[in-house]
Amino acid sequence: MKKIIFLLSLLISAWSYGFSEQNLIAQLQKPQSVQGDFVQERHLKALNRPITTEGKFALVANKGLLWQMEKPFPVQLRVTEKGIMQWNGKQWIDNGKVGQAAQIRLFLGLLSGDVSGLKKQFKPVLSGTPEQWKLTLTPDSLLMKQIFNQITIQGDEVVKMIQLDETQGDKTDITFKNNRINRPLTDFVSQALE
Repeated sequence: MKKIIFLLSLLISAWSYGFSEQNLIAQLQKPQSVQGDFVQERHLKALNRPITTEGKFALVANKGLLWQMEKPFPVQLRVTEKGIMQWNGKQWIDNGKVGQAAQIRLFLGLLSGDVSGLKKQFKPVLSGTPEQWKLTLTPDSLLMKQIFNQITIQGDEVVKMIQLDETQGDKTDITFKNNRINRPLTDFVSQALE
């Protein structure tokens, strides 16, 4: 009986500590689409209260990310390999000056399971299990060291939360909730990410 318990404990330990970066990449690349809601809280050092934005997102494998902010005002961004564009009500226009564009582009690779670009600029440390993992990114490049102290990403089968700790004292928390995996896309999402 002791041998069985010992073997079971070894198997459980090996499984829980055996979750690797490659496992995470494979897990995040499984879904063809992930849609849901997001809440972003930006804690600026100069303000007492966070700036909160809310909206919907759709991530479609090999196509891109649609970021639809609804509150405090509507803004729709499309992030693809071609860059970041903003919907003006009639068409998508290139808007490289959108404030959150750099952050969204940075995490498009992670959300879709492609961390190769992130590894060029950050040292990743992964902990946890497939059901509850945490990826801590410590800046490695000079540019990222000037912007971030640390980035923390947590999730399960998909990314659930991103925390950005910036060098000037600002912090951003992005929470993804009501995630729907491989569900039909709306016409607008399909057309936006064609």
